[in-house]
Amino acid sequence: MSEKLTDKSCIEFAAALASKEPVPGGGGAAAMCGALGVALCSMVGNFTVGKKKYAAVESDVKRMLEKAEDLRSSLLDLVEKDAVAFFPLSQAYSIPKDDPKRDEVLEKATTDACKAPLEIMHRVCEVIDLLEEMLEKGSTMFVSDVGCGALFCEAALESAAINIFVNTRTLKNRTNAEKLEHEADSCLREYVAKARKISDEVFNRLR
Repeated sequence: MSEKLTDKSCIEFAAALASKEPVPGGGGAAAMCGALGVALCSMVGNFTVGKKKYAAVESDVKRMLEKAEDLRSSLLDLVEKDAVAFFPLSQAYSIPKDDPKRDEVLEKATTDACKAPLEIMHRVCEVIDLLEEMLEKGSTMFVSDVGCGALFCEAALESAAINIFVNTRTLKNRTNAEKLEHEADSCLREYVAKARKISDEVFNRLR
């Protein structure tokens, strides 16, 4: 992969995702979805700063914008990190089953492939916290974008989790597998509900 996935146009990225190549896949798509969610959060913030009506919360919104920029950058980096980690796993499955090193190589590659999706989940949880605050403090004219951001993040969170669970089920080291699953489940338990609460609130305001 000489060209970074995130340097591709939208058309090229979607085509790469649709192709018969192992990467990008669901993990990279989850990271991109999270990046779009936080971008929407930033958009609301950018339309809030400078408005007299929101002068009392301007410093808070500016803080959120700085945090959102960092999270967007991290999530875009994770599109690439997920691809880099998953490619060795896709290659490991082609190792002949009678190769004595196959299990060891496969175990390591599988464990490594869980790292980026788990990091995606943690970053998306941070985005959801920002969206929750932006719903309270951001311009009410852009409340729909907060709701859309929350729905993107909910999808990103669950998609990243799926990319963890599909790998942990094959790990021989069940202690390690259970640790990864517990961390993912903790994120899901708290933040899927939080994201849904945000989007439900937006629906209620609009309907």
